[in-house]
Amino acid sequence: MAEPLPLTARDRRELIWFLLLALLLLAAGIGLRDPWPADEPRFVLVARQMFESGDWLFPHRGSELYSDKPPVMFWLMGLAHALVRNWRVAFLLPSLAAGMATLALTWDLGRRLWNPRAGLYSAIAVLFAFQFLYQVKRAQIDPLVMGWITLANWGLLLHCLRGPNWRAYWLGCFAAGVGVITKGVGVLALLMLLPYAWARVRGWDGVTRTRGEAGRWALGAVAFLAPILLWGGAVLIAASMHGTAEYAGYVDDLFLRQTAGRYARSWAHVQPVWYFLPVVLFNWLPLSLAYPAALPRWWHALRAREPRVMLPLAWSLLLLVFFSIPSGKRDVYLMPALPMVALSIAPWWQQIVASRWLRLGALMLTLAIGLLCLVVGSLAWGGHLPAAQKFLAQRELGADAHLVWGVVIAVGAGFVAAAALLRLRGGVVALLAGSAWLWLLIGFVVQPVLNDSSSAAGLMRAARELAGPGVELGLVAWKEQNLLMAVGPVRDFGFRAPWQQQYTRAAQWLAVAPQQRRIFILEDAMRRMGRCVDTTHAQYIGHANRREWWLLGADAVVPGCVPAADPAAAADEEADP
Repeated sequence: MAEPLPLTARDRRELIWFLLLALLLLAAGIGLRDPWPADEPRFVLVARQMFESGDWLFPHRGSELYSDKPPVMFWLMGLAHALVRNWRVAFLLPSLAAGMATLALTWDLGRRLWNPRAGLYSAIAVLFAFQFLYQVKRAQIDPLVMGWITLANWGLLLHCLRGPNWRAYWLGCFAAGVGVITKGVGVLALLMLLPYAWARVRGWDGVTRTRGEAGRWALGAVAFLAPILLWGGAVLIAASMHGTAEYAGYVDDLFLRQTAGRYARSWAHVQPVWYFLPVVLFNWLPLSLAYPAALPRWWHALRAREPRVMLPLAWSLLLLVFFSIPSGKRDVYLMPALPMVALSIAPWWQQIVASRWLRLGALMLTLAIGLLCLVVGSLAWGGHLPAAQKFLAQRELGADAHLVWGVVIAVGAGFVAAAALLRLRGGVVALLAGSAWLWLLIGFVVQPVLNDSSSAAGLMRAARELAGPGVELGLVAWKEQNLLMAVGPVRDFGFRAPWQQQYTRAAQWLAVAPQQRRIFILEDAMRRMGRCVDTTHAQYIGHANRREWWLLGADAVVPGCVPAADPAAAADEEADP
């Protein structure tokens, strides 16, 4: 097994400064905002209910079992809360940890396969990719999946290219298994063994060759299956002990519909087969600026039978093909390929970044972004952009208009200043500096300003003020952010249940104690109840998350009225398949 080049004092300093910069950018704004729809409130609500109930095996969304996702994300959020005792901070810590781990593993792979500088440049390319910063600064499952798959690829690549390293191989397989119980696609990390097997059969130099080690290879399957069987077995045993249709339905939905069924019959986010092309071109900027220089180098490396380039590149293509087959697609599905694509360019990053055409392209992009923000921000500040006024109205930010457009102007000024100071020689650095300035402003300024309207925090405070202290709110046609951000006593009547059913239960509940209870209801649902609601007595709460919300007392509920069934009036489908 070949040993990596030893780290110099300069290598260590560069790594430390890079990790500090990454931590600053990824952690900027943590604690300054609440969970935002569509996915964050759902995940935090499930994690909070797990933590408070002590039921770590069966997630719940309100009063219902939640079977759309395996539990690892919720476990980590609960662990983070146990450490910091603050959900505003805790809910973003799993994504932060996954992002930092991905960067460290990318650096280490580049160092071990090539040299420390190749690892550093690869990690920088991943950090500043727009999709990486955007997603890792959110509480979604995809950054966590990316982290597990990157760890799996780290172990598999070290074994396949710098091995034999059986411990790394087993760790990689185990990480893939944990990835499966985070989100089923964790198994895709094992596709790395296909290009390895092809290179080995074709007699390529530089790949690990073993003889008489079938048992050790088989232990990889054991390591992969161990977390899946431990968790899955516990779920099956506990569900059978409950012995109810609800728990049987949970098992069926989680293990069948949400995994193989969802891939084979995608029912959300239908996109054309070429959907991921703009993702790798635009969402991965500025890394994607290197493609023109990387393409001929990839070709020559493949002709030279270089497995250190072929394995991560071939695995990324396999991932692209896998996710292009079903009709349902989302840009985040390709996130795990981002570190591997950066590593496939690792040996040439220094040459590409130093090239005049890339420095010029980066400088022009920096100026374009800066000037666009300055123009748009200035016009909006002066009230000359109708679309900008509409945006403020939707977000209920009329009072903060000058602050919002001031931030846009500040972003533009930062990009233009970076371009002016660094000029052509530092064109790439100017683009990275402008990007860093953008994400710092978003984290420390923009998100706190948008928080009330984006998170439903302001709406739920208004609902509590309107209802009065101690009055219990019954939620009808609710969204996760409503239950998560509710102030004071609250209850629900199901989430996936049809709205008419929820309303009927709520009306019966309200009639028992009309002075101490109110119904919190979505406007669309209230209209669908027809004559069962006297809207002249309904109290308007406010607008949040593109929806209008109302409060109903006993005087607004027509006694004995049962609304007609309407199959269309049901809870929205899961936003993040």
